[in-house]
Amino acid sequence: MSDTAQKTAILSIPGMDPIELPILKGTLGPEVIDIRALGSHGYFTYDPGFVSTASCNSRITFIDGARGVLLYRGYPIDQLATGCDYLQVCYLLLNGDLPDNEQYQEFRHRITHHTLVHEQINSLFKAFRRDSHPMAIMCGIAGALSAFYHDSLDIYDPEQRELTAMRLIAKMPTLAAMSYKYSIGQPFMFPKNSLSYAGNFLNMMFATPCEDYEVNPVIERALDRIFILHADHEQNASTSSVRIAGSSGANPYACIAAGLASLWGPAHGGANEACLRMLERIGTVERIPQYIAKAKDRNDPFRLMGFGHRVYKNYDPRAKVMRQTCHEVLNELHISDHPLLDVAMKLEEIALHDDYFIEHKLYPNVDFYSGIVLNAIGIPTNMFTVIFALARTVGWISHWIEMNEDPASRIGRPRQVYIGQPEREVKPLNEREKCIITRPEK
Repeated sequence: MSDTAQKTAILSIPGMDPIELPILKGTLGPEVIDIRALGSHGYFTYDPGFVSTASCNSRITFIDGARGVLLYRGYPIDQLATGCDYLQVCYLLLNGDLPDNEQYQEFRHRITHHTLVHEQINSLFKAFRRDSHPMAIMCGIAGALSAFYHDSLDIYDPEQRELTAMRLIAKMPTLAAMSYKYSIGQPFMFPKNSLSYAGNFLNMMFATPCEDYEVNPVIERALDRIFILHADHEQNASTSSVRIAGSSGANPYACIAAGLASLWGPAHGGANEACLRMLERIGTVERIPQYIAKAKDRNDPFRLMGFGHRVYKNYDPRAKVMRQTCHEVLNELHISDHPLLDVAMKLEEIALHDDYFIEHKLYPNVDFYSGIVLNAIGIPTNMFTVIFALARTVGWISHWIEMNEDPASRIGRPRQVYIGQPEREVKPLNEREKCIITRPEK
């Protein structure tokens, strides 16, 4: 971000001299007012959700929501999803550019040979109930990895940061599949080095010691695209959580656990799971008009999940790729009469042609289509967010590395506007009036 020959914004506050604030400009996107000097003047800004605040410089991902643009290191997401596999995209996010064939083969070899987890990790799963949500297990296990791989926790050593990145990308599919196998009472399946990244995950999910699992190439490619489309998404809630946790010097596994906890929320990584729950609630195609009416009623709390996006005010560029992939999977599996998917396809048709949806830009988003795909290939709904986390791990660790390499990085410390009681004295217990507890209405 350049600050040479810069413009300035003038902030006028009654009774004070004007405050000059530099205006910075990145490679792409709007200009930014640098407010770092405000604190020395006794002021700071109020921005709930940090929707108008840039917390860092980053070279990793760019989003233009108004135009429906998503770039990883400058490359459009649709070109990456159709022209690369997930490990090429991982290399890109970590290193800044796509690998040539030699670099790719070396990178793939390193990831493939880090997929096994320490044997004692198996025993950690026994501490969880069988009916635990897989994300609860993932949060716990990811944080515990620092107790097993403590040979590479020096966050100031570039080689140790790189080794940690390799381990996390490699082991996350293994842990994700283990969380599923544990929940259904089946034995854990070892990784197979002969399979692709997505194919290996499918095998660990669905194979058993009794019989082999044959990876369907259409399903394999669909899952690989899901991984690519979810690999990073700029400074979202979970990535910001990883960065804030990392800003304190916390070890990388603890930071990834923070990202997992944030991602679990239904407004973030749980959106495709919430979308499937909504389809189950609607139930049949005949009930769709009733729920469309509820969605259009401002006074009705019902929300159509999987439509529209906080960032994209145009069509989600990831959804374009996922829509095609979704129909490829449904055709491959010969699914034409499935109540849940029938509801989804009818909702898609309405959203793409109904004036209300078009006017309010409520297009189907990536969560809508990815949920349908994952459901169709037999992945249970409570595993959807786990798969999102698996894919997003490379984005989290890329931002964590970038943050640790940035000399301007500081420990996260947001300010607040205090609206509580002014200073008051503590009365003796027998002189106090009855406490009246008031809480905001829901």
